[in-house]
Amino acid sequence: AAEIELYKMKRRKANDPVAIQGAGKRCYHDGDYERAFEYFSKAIAIEAGDAEAEAHYCLSFMYRDGKGIGRDAQKRVYHLEEAAIGGHTKARHDLGVHEVFQGRIERAARHFIISANLGHDASLKALRELRAAGGVSCEDFATAFRAHQAAVNATKSRQRAEAFAIGAIQIVGKS
Repeated sequence: AAEIELYKMKRRKANDPVAIQGAGKRCYHDGDYERAFEYFSKAIAIEAGDAEAEAHYCLSFMYRDGKGIGRDAQKRVYHLEEAAIGGHTKARHDLGVHEVFQGRIERAARHFIISANLGHDASLKALRELRAAGGVSCEDFATAFRAHQAAVNATKSRQRAEAFAIGAIQIVGKS
């Protein structure tokens, strides 16, 4: 365990954005919100793709909940938008939810469609509900459904199924 921590520390010192963002998550879960904020901000400053998007997403939670920083709806939405632009499907979905609460159904549908096209199950469910309420056309839903299925199928492989079966891959939360 000490070797692993030493390795993680070396990666952080080398400005590895994944290690920095991971340290932010550990601090957040340990209740050290000030350090978590610092790590997430540093991961964003490095501008490194997925780690940057995830760090933006984590900051959106901090601004939503007011943990370590004050609640700020505008900053929360800003970080969700940045994460979504970076390809974060959950952030895109959360933007859709935000738009629903703002009464902007057409914008919400666009967010849900993008996220569903990337294989996000909750976004497909949200689109199904919007379709039932008349907020999305049957044609748009059908197109998103097909794209969602294609994205899900693209992630399937024999090796992934075998790894999942032996516990090498764990699903933390279905997205």
